[in-house]
Amino acid sequence: MVWTKQRLNNLFFFLGCAACVVMLFTFDVSFVELWGHICHAGYWLLPILGIWFVVYGLNAFAWKAIIEGNIGKKAPISFWRIYRLTITGYALNYATPVGGLGGEPYRIMELSKDIDNQHATSSVILYAMMHFFAHFWFWFISIFIYLALVLVGDMPMTTAIGLVLGVIILFCLLAFYIFSRGYRHGLVVYVLGLIGKIPFLRGWSRRFRGKHAEALRNIDAQIVALYAQDSKAFYTSLVLEYSSRMVQSLEVMFMLLLFGIDNGGGIDGLVLTYLHSVLIVAFTTLFANLIGFLPMQIGVQEGGFVLSIAALGLSAALGIFVSIICRVREIIWIAVGMALMKIKE
Repeated sequence: MVWTKQRLNNLFFFLGCAACVVMLFTFDVSFVELWGHICHAGYWLLPILGIWFVVYGLNAFAWKAIIEGNIGKKAPISFWRIYRLTITGYALNYATPVGGLGGEPYRIMELSKDIDNQHATSSVILYAMMHFFAHFWFWFISIFIYLALVLVGDMPMTTAIGLVLGVIILFCLLAFYIFSRGYRHGLVVYVLGLIGKIPFLRGWSRRFRGKHAEALRNIDAQIVALYAQDSKAFYTSLVLEYSSRMVQSLEVMFMLLLFGIDNGGGIDGLVLTYLHSVLIVAFTTLFANLIGFLPMQIGVQEGGFVLSIAALGLSAALGIFVSIICRVREIIWIAVGMALMKIKE
């Protein structure tokens, strides 16, 4: 079993390294232009990269709250290990399609070294659910931020924009209903049932559910128990995950300030610039997740940044710059995640 896990570890490591190589060779600019963008960013690269220490820290605390709420006691795993698995898991997510689920098997494999396999599986599933749940809250609240900016005359409102916002609201409300059902009644057995309706996967789903029926019911029971019995852990994790999106928005704000876009400066100008950054990140992540089946979301994130920044009346060139610097940041953090994978504890 140890050898099997080591081979899986090496496979995940290979996928992450391959992702770095692919991302390096899929930039829409030459390496000379890429270097020019990096030089333009200059010392601003330090806070842009550094802000993700905080983002991943909030993610790790959110996952820690999930683990402790799930097992009903203080996690028998150090925060440093949770933090390391958080970074590595997200690094691996960039290497796989279908919404970036590559890091979850790795997290389950590693966490099962500290707690039993069922609790490890349910803790990872619960955290993945919370991660996406917080995304929907981020998009939902961002709509009202946009409407508030409309009221103060900072943002336009047209029939087309109103329709788009209305669709996003309905989309988020539908997601809230689905997540509520999952938290109240379990999700794993239900999802496997849906997979069983796919022609080529019907037989596999039936066999898998038959073989692991008790384990799957236990995992679903643990998912339901966290929501029903430990609301403090649930809402602590949600607030931390939502906060990580707000901190992430500082990355875009730093790049806007680099281009001298500060909405007149002063406290009011900086607040307005930050709110614009929140909207840019919200639209870009929504766009990327809707087309999340592409590996590493190649081209999707870039298009999202360009469209969202253009929608604010800013130049497309700025959108390209933001997307390229964010891609550089991703490559660096993937490399960090791969290096952390090989650290022996």
